[in-house]
Amino acid sequence: MRWIDRGLSVLVILSGMAHAFGVASFFHDPQTLFWSETATILIFLIAAINLLRTWRPGDRALAAVAAGASITYLIATLCFGRIIGDMADFRVILFGVLMLGLALFSLRDAMRGTPRL
Repeated sequence: MRWIDRGLSVLVILSGMAHAFGVASFFHDPQTLFWSETATILIFLIAAINLLRTWRPGDRALAAVAAGASITYLIATLCFGRIIGDMADFRVILFGVLMLGLALFSLRDAMRGTPRL
């Protein structure tokens, strides 16, 4: 299970890279580009926190922070889907599934709090 957990974090990092290149080529307005790339930074931070969590079993505080971050970005992803009017958009499904998975693993670690060997 630990490798699935880490794999989700790696997929979030790869998706963040795709997000960075996608918005850089799509948006030409500096303000919109800035805020879109800010979301990319947030994606990388959430992935990093979750990846760190997988290497620190038993750290309930880190797991709670990771769960909160993942749930928050899951909500933001669903709001994005509503704004664009397409909840079946690939980006919404991709980030939604990844963040849901990370949130569930994080909540499990926050509730358990015992080291996994």
